[in-house]
Amino acid sequence: MTGTPDGAGAGGSGRGLAVLAVDDEAPSLDELLYLLRSDPRVGTAEAASSATEALRLLQDNPFDLVLLDVRMPGLDGLELATVLGRFARPPAIAFVTAHEEHAVAAFDVGAVGYLLKPVTAERLAGLLERAMPPAAAPGSGSGPVPPAADGGLDVIAVETGTTTRMVRREEIAFVEASGDYVRIHTRGGDRHLVRIPMVVLEEQWVPHGFVRVHRGYLVDLSQVREVRTEGARTSVQVGDTSLPVSRRHATELRHRLLDGTQGHLR
Repeated sequence: MTGTPDGAGAGGSGRGLAVLAVDDEAPSLDELLYLLRSDPRVGTAEAASSATEALRLLQDNPFDLVLLDVRMPGLDGLELATVLGRFARPPAIAFVTAHEEHAVAAFDVGAVGYLLKPVTAERLAGLLERAMPPAAAPGSGSGPVPPAADGGLDVIAVETGTTTRMVRREEIAFVEASGDYVRIHTRGGDRHLVRIPMVVLEEQWVPHGFVRVHRGYLVDLSQVREVRTEGARTSVQVGDTSLPVSRRHATELRHRLLDGTQGHLR
């Protein structure tokens, strides 16, 4: 099954992201095409029901983003993503699947997102927003952005030994920057190093009750026990951990706490 570009996503102008959806299940593919063509970020949306058909389309058309199911006959989605990664100008890759256990493998091949079926317009919009080439016209073929899980980063896949665990945003007390990575600290005291830049988490999680208190820390407001100021220094108590608060973030932190009636200021 192959969809044809209709330009509906950008007022029929053909501008916007060029997206290819690949899925061997026709109902899922039809629904995904409908959502794509209803989003203003999308200029053209096409479909393929197999990796072979997708590769044929990719040879003749430049796509900004390819959405892949994981389990397909022949080459599966992960194998196809590996092939696409060898292109001279590879498209961004994301997965749309019913199987959450492949998230880590998806991140390893550079996926920009991992949406679990059934997909909603809101979660798809978050993925498309991250796939948009920064400061460039759509269709520029820019490389992939950092990986995410479940579109809006509601879930992060972490590895603990031989086990892959899905950590939900609600389990996280604060996030610590660590170079190009971050270390997430759960409410239960666990720590996990993951390959997601702090700026991405800040953008996605601030609307869900998180606030940046320092260039190195993003905290869940509901976990703040107190904010303490001693001289020129301000710190915030998150659970049993005291974290520094930079001067530029102190005012916003207090306002957010007062607005949400969370925490105790002293």
